[in-house]
Amino acid sequence: MTDTRTEELLRTLAPQVLGALVRRYGHFDTAEDAVQEALVAATAQWPETGVPHDPKAWLIAVAARRLIDLLRTEQARRRREDAVAQALPSDQWAFPAVEDRVADADDTLILLFLCCHPALAPASQIALTLRAVGGLTTAEIARAFLVPVDTMTRRISRAKRTIKSAGTPFRMPLPQERDARLAAVLHVLYLIFTEGYAATAGPDLYRTDLSAEAIRLARIMYRLLDQDDEVAGLLALMLLTDARRPARAGPHGELIPMAEQDRSHWDRSLITEGIALITLALPRGDPPGPYQLQAAIAAVHDEAATAEDTDWPQIAALYTALHALTDNPVVALNRAVAVGMSSGAEAGLAMLAELETDGRLGADHRFYAVRAHLRELSGADSDAISDYRHAAQLTGTVPQQRYLNSRADRLAAR
Repeated sequence: MTDTRTEELLRTLAPQVLGALVRRYGHFDTAEDAVQEALVAATAQWPETGVPHDPKAWLIAVAARRLIDLLRTEQARRRREDAVAQALPSDQWAFPAVEDRVADADDTLILLFLCCHPALAPASQIALTLRAVGGLTTAEIARAFLVPVDTMTRRISRAKRTIKSAGTPFRMPLPQERDARLAAVLHVLYLIFTEGYAATAGPDLYRTDLSAEAIRLARIMYRLLDQDDEVAGLLALMLLTDARRPARAGPHGELIPMAEQDRSHWDRSLITEGIALITLALPRGDPPGPYQLQAAIAAVHDEAATAEDTDWPQIAALYTALHALTDNPVVALNRAVAVGMSSGAEAGLAMLAELETDGRLGADHRFYAVRAHLRELSGADSDAISDYRHAAQLTGTVPQQRYLNSRADRLAAR
């Protein structure tokens, strides 16, 4: 087995091993540390000794022994440590029990719910999800979000202490809790994906490790909750959006807007899969949720053979329905774009005028970039140049800065 395949196997098994330990013994924070040490041991030993016949059982055995060692070092918990140690026969971990095999997927889902505990701030939910379920190292997470490793270490440690203090049992939330908790899980996966697809800061336009991890976790969610239309909608949205990534940047990393992309480079397999998902989810009876509507919008874009073929009236109608569900200023911004493209730039600019006083968009480069685009379409080149320049100053990524300044330069030259 190659190193890459070993890494993929470890990433897949990590949440299953963590779930098995937490389900048996609790101690989420200490169990997570023990699993990480087991993964390090596997990375060091397996290339020389070969992958064990049952790699999950091997990881559970190593992690369980390490968990007991860690617990024994905490003097204040000696009684509980002794009980845990006595509960572990030396030959118990040769192969996972049948119920462990059945519970693998459920354990991963429970971990997602646990990492998105409502007591945690969104930033902590994201970090803990990437660490415990995604299998990313603290250094990788810190690098992705451009913060020092020490800062991310403290954030994850605080999150684990909060989970521990909450005393939440390792089980699926009760029915009355599930909807709210599921919404948090989907939101975290969406944030991970969007940060990977459109980085908010740094030298790169996107971070494929984050978007790929979000898609992987969304696929797990859909496999376990395939009758939940919003889960299907989120996965469809990710696939339909990520399908455009190969055409989104030029040979030197420069941003290429959707209207100028070579659509032959779009990933047709992802588009086909995403359209099939949203086609199945939309007519099942319940009013569509925000992820389903966003996926439907992405599908309309992806089905257009050229930018000129885009069905902007349909997109505007979908954004109007989405805007009725959420008080999200970015949705309102995108709705203004769709209206501007379907009904004329002046109609879109009129909607932007209503958003100008929304404090949530005051320092967001997207507002000024959208207004610049619509002003350019309306012929107000001087105002458009000013907006493009201002948007470039506000954005945090180098490719976006270069693109916005290039648009201003092109207009100035014209």
